[in-house]
Amino acid sequence: MTAKHPHSFSTVDSPSGSQAIPASAGFPQPLPADCREAAAHLNRDCACLALDHEALRRQLEGQGKDADSGFYQHLRQTRPHLFSDTLVFVGQAHLDAMAALAAAMEKVTALPAYQEAVLAWGPEIARFAPPYAGVFLGYDFHLSAAGPQLIEINTNAGGGLLNAKLAQAQRACCGDVAALMGDPAGIEETLLQMFREEWRLARGGRDDAPLRRIAIVDTAPAEQYLAPEFELFRRLFEAHGIAAVVADPADLSYRERQLWHGDQPVDLVYNRLTDFALEEPASEALRQAYLDGSAVVTPHPRAHALFADKRNLVLLSDPEALAALGVSEASRQVLAATIPATRLVRAADGEHWWRERKHWFFKPAAGFGSRAAYRGDKITKRVFEEILAGDYVAQALVPPSERRIFSGPAVDHGHVHLKLDLRCYAYRGRVQLTAARLYQGQTTNFRTAGGGFASVLAVPCREEEK
Repeated sequence: MTAKHPHSFSTVDSPSGSQAIPASAGFPQPLPADCREAAAHLNRDCACLALDHEALRRQLEGQGKDADSGFYQHLRQTRPHLFSDTLVFVGQAHLDAMAALAAAMEKVTALPAYQEAVLAWGPEIARFAPPYAGVFLGYDFHLSAAGPQLIEINTNAGGGLLNAKLAQAQRACCGDVAALMGDPAGIEETLLQMFREEWRLARGGRDDAPLRRIAIVDTAPAEQYLAPEFELFRRLFEAHGIAAVVADPADLSYRERQLWHGDQPVDLVYNRLTDFALEEPASEALRQAYLDGSAVVTPHPRAHALFADKRNLVLLSDPEALAALGVSEASRQVLAATIPATRLVRAADGEHWWRERKHWFFKPAAGFGSRAAYRGDKITKRVFEEILAGDYVAQALVPPSERRIFSGPAVDHGHVHLKLDLRCYAYRGRVQLTAARLYQGQTTNFRTAGGGFASVLAVPCREEEK
């Protein structure tokens, strides 16, 4: 049996609300021998409710004189579907495959030939290469019969700290599940050290100056759905002696070769903008400080160009093209196993794409957050014409797997089927945390009752399954 995935966490017990768990809840037996089949079996039949709401409140609000009383209640009122009460089971073999993809991507993106190929369609600013890596790469997967399949890579993947808090607010519904649970302690420290490492790398590996102030930057940050996470990061940094502020990019200024927030200098920007190339007028100060190295801006435009531009998936899903770029056979095998076929959509091929549309998912090359993304079997002729007129890629359709949750006696004998995807948060090729998102609809969202972020529990494999 393999060791538990070090960054996947369990959940399970009744929430502190009034909903009761049925007597049949718990660890269904017998389980299939294969860890992947066992995980699918548990996602279908384990009715345990996961989240301890009181524990989550303590995690989010803190304790003692600095506790932010009312933070959790406000979050629940304004974002009732941010967190799911259940957990998601994933076979260790699938977790290992996702981790292998993240490690392989780190090797591929380091190759000069690959960089030159993808920078050909990237913005000019992406040719500037800062000495640091970029925090919070997010690898999003669907689970299929062929194993985990990469849907996209994000460079400002939200939810990392929220899911670290969520992982620490879980309890087991029975002894069998308890035996599978990992230990989420230390995740927040790992995330904090990631930012310290970016600061160290920016200084050539030196530790001769403290990281004094971080600005957490997004457009109109208070209006963003994940605004609570900005506040959690501010508190995390402050608790470890780093001054922090949440700011709009327009709140920043650049003078005397220094980035400023008001009259305070900023050393590092935790960049949550979707202005990936820092092209908008409000980003001008940030752009100047980034290019002259006076502030660490992480994640940065080059990371987005190398990892997250969806046109890259066309290249990454083409083994022959990768071989021509010097990608090793081992990395090509990993990518071929985990990245669905992806193609550029050209207007000249419109008849072909309309005829084959039901087998593909269409995404804007520069899109994010499922905006203007469509399943081919759901699109109208009008939307299809907009796709042909835009800059789109088509990815072979990989339907998401499901998690069946207990919802009360009214539907499907008390159960509802939710789609799920998995997000691996990674830094420098290493997965730090894996979480799930549960939803209904065409794409992931936080509007589904019973859905939202869910903690992941690794189901160990036998030695022969490795």
